[in-house]
Formats: sequence, C-alpha cells, structure tokens
Amino acid sequence: MRQELHFMPLMPMRPLLDYAAQKKFGLAAFNVNNMEQIQAIMAAAQTTQSPVIIQASRGARKYSEEAYLRHLMLAAVELNPHIPIVMHQDHGNSPETCISAMKQGFTSVMMDGSLEEDGKTPSHYDYNVAVTRYVVQVAHAIGVSVEGELGCLGSLELGSGGEQEDGHGAAGKLTLEQLLTDPDQAVDFVTQTGIDTLAVAVGTSHGAYKFSRKPTREVLVIDRILAIHEKIPQCHIVMHGSSSVPHQLLDIINQYGGQIPETYGVPVEEIQRAIQAGVRKINIDTDNRLAMTAAVRKCLWEHRAEFDLRAYMKEARSAMQRVCEERMRQFGQAGHSQEVPIVTLEEMAKRYGAGQYGESGKPWHCPCPVATAATSSA
Repeated sequence: MRQELHFMPLMPMRPLLDYAAQKKFGLAAFNVNNMEQIQAIMAAAQTTQSPVIIQASRGARKYSEEAYLRHLMLAAVELNPHIPIVMHQDHGNSPETCISAMKQGFTSVMMDGSLEEDGKTPSHYDYNVAVTRYVVQVAHAIGVSVEGELGCLGSLELGSGGEQEDGHGAAGKLTLEQLLTDPDQAVDFVTQTGIDTLAVAVGTSHGAYKFSRKPTREVLVIDRILAIHEKIPQCHIVMHGSSSVPHQLLDIINQYGGQIPETYGVPVEEIQRAIQAGVRKINIDTDNRLAMTAAVRKCLWEHRAEFDLRAYMKEARSAMQRVCEERMRQFGQAGHSQEVPIVTLEEMAKRYGAGQYGESGKPWHCPCPVATAATSSA
C-alpha cells in the first residue's frame, strides 16, 4: 500500500503512460474549462479509483484566465491526495505557448507542429521537427513530458480538417498523406525530437461532427495505429478527437430545444481495439460537453422558474461524472490509482538527463532566455 501523503504532486505524463503500457490499458484525457468539469473528473476518479489526465487548450486557458485554472488544479490535488494527476497543455501552437504552460505548472505539454503557429495551416515536416525538438529540450530539462503530432487531424470521409477546436484545426482540403500518419516517418520524427507521446492521424477529428454514418475501416483506420506502434514501441500513441458522441445525449438535447443534426463519433469498441494496438492516451471533450448541455437543457426545461445556477450546474456536473466513469472503466484505467509509481518533475528531469529515454531525450543546455525562464519558473 502506498505511503500516505498529505499532498501528492502533479506528475509528468511519461511515467503514468509507462505504467499503462505495462498493464496494457488506456487513459482518457479530459479537457476542462471550469470548476464543475474538474470536480466531475475527480469525483469519477475517486469512484473508480483511476489515475487521471486533465488537459486544457489555449482557449480554455484564456477563458478561465488560467490563474483560476491553476488554483482549481491545486484544489483537485489537495482534495484527492491519493489520485495521480497529470495536467496537460492540449494543442500548443508554438514553443511560447508550451513554455507559458510550464510556467503555470503544467506537467505535460503538447507541441502541435503539424500546423503552423496560426493553428490552421498545415506545416512542413522540417518545421514540425524543429519546433517539437526545441520544446522537448526545454521541457525535459525540468521533467515535463512532451506530446507531438505527426499528420493532420481530420476527416478521411470529407478529405478535410473538420471542425476546429478553440480555433485550432487544419483549414481546407487535405491530402491522404496529410490525413494518415506514415509509420516510417513516425520513426524518424520520434528519433529526431525525443518526444514521449505521439498523436497520430487515423481519421478522428475534433467536435461532434466526425462521421456522417457509423465509421467503417476506410474512414477510421485503426490498423494504422498497430503499424506505427510496432515501429516506435518506446513512444506512447495518442488518439485525438475520440469522443463517441452518444445518440442518447443528442436526443436529450434535441428533445429540450436543441438542434443538433444526426452525427456519429468514434465507437468505444474501436477505441478499445486501438488500446490493444498500442494507444495509451485518448482525448475526450465533446462527450462531456454534450452530457453537460443535455443536463442543463433538461433541468431548465422541466423547471421553468429555476434561476439558481447551482441547480442546473449540479445536474451538469453529475452528467459529466457519469460519462467520465464510463470511459475510465471502458479504457481500463479504473482500479489503478493506488498502483501507479509516483514520479516528481525533479526525478523525471534526472531520468531524462541520464538518457533513460534515449539520447534525444537528454536535456539541452542553451543560453536561450526563454528556455532559462521556463526552467526557473516551472
């Protein structure tokens, strides 16, 4: 049994995913914007005894004025001292975004160099390698884990980037080569950058409108994940845009005044197949938004005189908690919170420095002011 601690520090992503790989399960990574969402995730984690990954986009950090978000995360740690928690920056569009996240206490960052800094224009491969490698060098020096992306998230059905998430997402038409991560290029990318996790493009996309019908293997290419994993078993694979978009939630929203057209998400059984193929982190956001929206609409429709936001936000929080619990059980992370080896940022920095994760994972000591600032303040 783990020794009792008053506070368990936020931990980097890498050791949590190393443990998940050893035990062959996946971890849902839930996006947050406010207090109720963090509370829902942590309540689900307590109920299922799951380690958790909480992540925030640039839009979420702006919406919450990030100091609020930082203190909400500290409250989550204080109130849940036995739950391993990772705080992850989702879709960082530049090294500056990732470094600012480290300054705010994030223990894991994503440098999405698959797009240029505008978050819309597909980038060149050399650019992706350069910016991702730079973030790795800065982050690993202070023990922070790094996720990269190769290929552009988007719809194989439409040949486009699909919905944007907080202004992030490839705009316009994309080629098949852009929409599917190449396994051989993945080897080179991981070798050159030293990333801990790799987000891959296999046909998933952001938002609720992923597929016009239940996806077939032509538009959701899970087999590509196995091909990539076999070539880079040392790097953990991430699935973005993996909400399942449950029809019962759409029905509730539409029953109580919503107007969401028919749409399909990523079936849970396909995610489970992806976990068996090597996926360790699965990004979930839309499902939680749908659950909260459905609960709020239903509550206000049935209680027309209600104006106390606590009444409907309590319902929203409970609805999101149910979705989180369900995904935690479906992905296999339930029951593992007490077994995860806790590694601090300081410990992780030593491991990176000792070359435990390969030569490219060693910290880079440079006089760059921005790197120095991140190291001293994270």
